[in-house]
Amino acid sequence: MASNPHQEPGLPEIETVGASNGRNGGTYGNGHSEIARVDDNAPYIAFDKVSKSFGNLTVLDNVSFFVKPGETLCILGRSGVGKSVSLQQIMGFLRPDSGKILVAGQNICGYSEEQMQQVRRKVTMVFQNGALFDSLSVGENVAFPLRERRELAEDQIQQIVNGLLDMVGVSGMTELLPSDLSTGMKRSVAIARALSAQPDAILYDEPTTMVDPLIGRLLGDLIQKLKHQLRLTSIVVTHDMRFAERLADRVLFLHQAKAHFFGTMDEMKASDDEILRQFLDLDALVLPKA
Repeated sequence: MASNPHQEPGLPEIETVGASNGRNGGTYGNGHSEIARVDDNAPYIAFDKVSKSFGNLTVLDNVSFFVKPGETLCILGRSGVGKSVSLQQIMGFLRPDSGKILVAGQNICGYSEEQMQQVRRKVTMVFQNGALFDSLSVGENVAFPLRERRELAEDQIQQIVNGLLDMVGVSGMTELLPSDLSTGMKRSVAIARALSAQPDAILYDEPTTMVDPLIGRLLGDLIQKLKHQLRLTSIVVTHDMRFAERLADRVLFLHQAKAHFFGTMDEMKASDDEILRQFLDLDALVLPKA
């Protein structure tokens, strides 16, 4: 156990942990799921003209975008423009009013809760607050998805948990409670728990909120390592332009409920669009140089 539970970790080299992650084809789950691997050139997650309103407030209006297998998409925009709502709809926590949400080529909008549970095995989410179980230890939190599936012996579960915690840089903290951890460490544990489901994709909701720039950089390093070494597909909601620059293969910029821009980071930075320029120029004033 670490001597100082509030000390932020470094990031070790990532090694493969546990069983195969199922990226070699076939149908996942027990036959109830339609989620299967698709061609690597086809989008793994896509929105097709998705709209969502809460009462008279429209948060997404005819929004379309995609992310291909192994890519990282960063969703940018000011507060309240539907960034986090997009993630919640992919997970099935919210349903769109119209349009299609595709995962591995399948429209999940009409899925039952049982079918969505199968989707959530392959697409997991790291919430802004970590969403760890306060009464469970770090190790128990990471083991929770593995025990829910009832497919592994306890010694196998412990081996995977230890490997995942080492992978995200918080080894030796298995017995600590979430209350013993800093915000950055909670995020790392939440990522380890997401990885325990052996997903194809991880959704990150504002991973750098309420952490200092150094920890934000470490979390960015971790997301990059997961992408390159495990070939994970990622969607990252962030307000941090510098963070997005490091991670993004593609960028979605939401403005007034619409997909104002979708393309590469270089294309976004080269644009002379007034709305984009205002966002980029303000960000340059606010953020210190790295």
